[in-house]
Amino acid sequence: MSQQIQFLLRAGEMPTHWYNLLADFPEPLPPPLHPGTREPVTPDLMLALFPENLVGQEMSAERMIEIPQEVRDVYALYRPTPLLRAVRLEKALQTPAHVYYKYEGVSPAGSHKPNTAIPQAYYNKVAGTKRLASETGAGQWGSSLAFACSVFGLECNVYMVKVSFDQKPYRKLLMQTYGATVHASPSNQTEFGRKVLAANPDSAGSLGIAISEAIEDTVKHPGTKYSLGSVLNHVCLHQSVIGQETIRQMEMAGEEPDVILGCAGGGSNFAGLVFPFVQRKIREGKKYRIVAVEPTSCPSLTKGELRYDFGDTAETTPLMMMYTLGHLFMPPSIHAGGLRYHGMAPMVSHCKKLGLIEAVAYPQLKVFESAVMFARSEGIVPAPESAHAIAAVIDEAIQCREEGRKRVIVFNLSGNGLLDLAAYDTYLSGRMQDVGGSD
Repeated sequence: MSQQIQFLLRAGEMPTHWYNLLADFPEPLPPPLHPGTREPVTPDLMLALFPENLVGQEMSAERMIEIPQEVRDVYALYRPTPLLRAVRLEKALQTPAHVYYKYEGVSPAGSHKPNTAIPQAYYNKVAGTKRLASETGAGQWGSSLAFACSVFGLECNVYMVKVSFDQKPYRKLLMQTYGATVHASPSNQTEFGRKVLAANPDSAGSLGIAISEAIEDTVKHPGTKYSLGSVLNHVCLHQSVIGQETIRQMEMAGEEPDVILGCAGGGSNFAGLVFPFVQRKIREGKKYRIVAVEPTSCPSLTKGELRYDFGDTAETTPLMMMYTLGHLFMPPSIHAGGLRYHGMAPMVSHCKKLGLIEAVAYPQLKVFESAVMFARSEGIVPAPESAHAIAAVIDEAIQCREEGRKRVIVFNLSGNGLLDLAAYDTYLSGRMQDVGGSD
């Protein structure tokens, strides 16, 4: 690939609007239900957790929503992010496939999460919120929200899943550097956390538990609102900048993808990349193959049930129609902490129900084998979450080699793994094992 094309792929334009897939679904998305009445949730019922401006976005079916200039000014620190062709990986695999990756690891926090953390902090600031409470798995979301709160002058209180709190101390330190307060979840800071610890003092925690703690924190502290880094509609909306940029950059490269992949835990980075392409499938009849890649140890899309379920363990959230393993599911302590969630975003789940996407699952050892190959080829150490997509990309590229057929493959490298080196140490030393699930 010429230097000129490489330059073009690093350029492009930052979107001025977010794209909302809700406007283009051929069947409407089932509404969230009140946990008590089982009736559809109305906007006023969500105001205890979220400011009115974000509730409006959560409920909106408007196709394009303008990005405030204040948000775009902060986005400009790292957007547009580069789209790169993995020519050295292609050579290592001896594949005729063209492999491109959208690299979100260039953001201040090292992942795609600031794409929604920045607008969430901004809208809360405008609404008069003083403090945000949230949860984080691997720490990518927590560090992104801590960064966004530092930009807009908000306090930030984060409940970090205990296994990641212990495995990834530098993510905790990054949050603290940005000014956040961080608790290992389950914690003694909340009634629900104390209840979990009383039943199991050695609990490794889960995103479901951490969400419950953050929600309890929110409703008990005046001036506090809740902030979520995945799953919800407005989060998927904000992440759409990824896919919009990718479409423009692929046009600049003179190619169109055949296969589009992203890792999937709660669904935010996957949605961000693929939803603008899903729109093209719906409205233009494009034949893209779109694949969500999840861990075999937490396989909501590949082995879960599509039904209404709670988003948290304590049963305090609205019921959402999603692929779920059950809100009481306790995922094994894999190193891809951002994928340890029992359910999938309702919008991503709806895409799978409608046949617009498909899903595959990979075990931990295969994922890290692929991550190391990518690092040794392309030079970027990927986050364990992103490495799930890389595992599927490598299989696709090998299939192209075996069939003697060129395909254009695009995936989201949603974060770098520079704060995940302890996980790589576990893999490289031979101490890592596959846990839970099966191939």
